[in-house]
Amino acid sequence: MQSLDLSVINQSCLWIQTQPVWLCTVLNTFGSSPRPPGALMVINDQGNFLGSLSGGCVEDDFITRIQEGYFRQPSQIIRYGDGGLTPDRVLPCGGILDVLIEYLEPVPDSVLYLEKIKQGLENHTALQKSITPPSACHSLSSVAWSSSTLIERRLQEIVITLSSAPRIIIAGLSAVAVYCAEFAAGLGFETLVCEPREEMLANFSGQLRAEHRLEKIFPARYLEQNGCHPNTAIVALTHDPRMDDLTMMEAVNTEAFYIGVMGSQRNSKNRLARLEHTGGMTPAELARIHAPIGIDIGSKTPAEIALAVMADIVRTKNMPR
Repeated sequence: MQSLDLSVINQSCLWIQTQPVWLCTVLNTFGSSPRPPGALMVINDQGNFLGSLSGGCVEDDFITRIQEGYFRQPSQIIRYGDGGLTPDRVLPCGGILDVLIEYLEPVPDSVLYLEKIKQGLENHTALQKSITPPSACHSLSSVAWSSSTLIERRLQEIVITLSSAPRIIIAGLSAVAVYCAEFAAGLGFETLVCEPREEMLANFSGQLRAEHRLEKIFPARYLEQNGCHPNTAIVALTHDPRMDDLTMMEAVNTEAFYIGVMGSQRNSKNRLARLEHTGGMTPAELARIHAPIGIDIGSKTPAEIALAVMADIVRTKNMPR
């Protein structure tokens, strides 16, 4: 679940206090479509909205229909594209879009429903909800970790698993690490920074945001004690071999989808040699480490380096696994 979707739920919680809202979820896309299954949009009866269903292709038509009195059932599924609404709205991309619409009136049950979704997303947990149109949601619960939103159709029932946020564990504070944490939070990552060194805490901890979780512990020790789920990126950005090398030695024992360490080509080559000869890493373990870290964009400043790192992490996260 990305930050935009959490913003949609936050806005829903505000509007539902005084007015009805339509919470819309993309169920399926066929052909070209800019928004993936699970994408959210909320609309109120004044035509204000947040989020999107198609990147702008159908939103105006959808809002007009709401203002004309359509979509008043507790839940229903509509289609845009071939065989969809009449008169059919042809998507410029040529695709087909199925959307689940939940009509929520400003009553206590609706408020509690949206607040429960909000709490789950803020706590970075996955949620599963079950809906059998035209009825309202009849089940909403926390479930085991999920890396992506899953949508199942069980006869007439729709089961939607809202994914937990991807996580990044940043090993050690530095100027690059601060920017990396900033970008990661903006991209919807649960952001955790491990830093035990008092001098680094004094220099950089004040630059972290409230949503950045700071653990005053050696990163390798944190990973040894807690591990991580598979939708985690682990990055070491200090240039301190005591921090970075030990972090890599523990990181390869986890299921993290991305492991990387900052350094020049020469320093990275020397580090990998140390990890092989001193750390006893196998070729397969060494191959998991991105070193040098990040996409080559000719970055020089801490912000540019952090951008290159996060770009590589997002690219890797979005690749089939």
